[in-house]
Amino acid sequence: MAESVRFAPKPQWLKVRAPGGERYGALKDTFRRLDLHTVCEEAHCPNVGDCWSEGTATIMLMGDTCTRGCRFCAVTTGHPRGAVDVREPEHVARALAQMPLQYVVMTMVDRDDLLDGGAGHVASTVRRLKQLRRDMLVETLVGDFAGHLESVDVTVDAQPDVWAHNIEVVRRLQRTIRDVRCGYEQSLRVLRRVKERSPNLLTKSSIMVGIGENDDEVLETMRDLRSAGVDIVTIGQYLRPTPKHAAVDRYVEPPRFEQFEREGGAMGFAFVASGPLVRSSYKAAEVFVRTVLRAAGPQAADAALNARIGAALARTASEVAAHHTASLLPAGALVRR
Repeated sequence: MAESVRFAPKPQWLKVRAPGGERYGALKDTFRRLDLHTVCEEAHCPNVGDCWSEGTATIMLMGDTCTRGCRFCAVTTGHPRGAVDVREPEHVARALAQMPLQYVVMTMVDRDDLLDGGAGHVASTVRRLKQLRRDMLVETLVGDFAGHLESVDVTVDAQPDVWAHNIEVVRRLQRTIRDVRCGYEQSLRVLRRVKERSPNLLTKSSIMVGIGENDDEVLETMRDLRSAGVDIVTIGQYLRPTPKHAAVDRYVEPPRFEQFEREGGAMGFAFVASGPLVRSSYKAAEVFVRTVLRAAGPQAADAALNARIGAALARTASEVAAHHTASLLPAGALVRR
């Protein structure tokens, strides 16, 4: 029997164009050639074209099979085959160092089969990429490591530019939407730990709406995240990836997203990205620079980002010349067009 329809078709303002363009095509070809997994593709993200064309991509470490099975996620669930590839940190770092990216998000599948949950693997990748490309900004979007705070510390000590972990849904929906090994308090605890370990490190989390919550619960979750020291929150419409996943409960109208953004500003978040198509890694480079320079305005933020990249490229090129290592991309290659 066909599943009954519980919600109306997607409204016009939720529709997006198919990804395309020269940079999108070039990055897609490069990811395939270098055998890199991107959560942009694995999770069927609607913003893949926008982010890739602006020089931002989200790389998924430790394969494409997650040990957890959340009811919103399109990533394959199962038992990963074989051990973690110990060569991956070097391979991924060298591959990314060659690519015309200004900002990379490193995410991961949950690996509950590993003693440290994969924390050391993530940290090694961040450190190696920072060695090869000091100009590239790195965000880590990681799991909760089963609540083991020593594993959280390992990823924090690798010194990414942003440390992110998604709480995903409001407290009431945790057990029905997320895997049983996840938890609302557990997510808050690991986010709080990051600030205890590195007070100046930007932290970030994400909330999906339209999956069964109400507006008051969203605001409660935002307050809880802020109490845990989270600097940046993203709020976006849940879109059902396949008929096997949780159904969409409602389509939240754009004015409501604008209200969430205003409320978040009043709560003290450094930046709130709230909109129907916003995702945790949506326009991550822009979110980062506007968080750091939120009072300066869009033009100043863009100029500052380009200046930061240009200065780092010049510094790195000097170091490369001094040590006779491989050359980097030419100056200006990473500036957003």
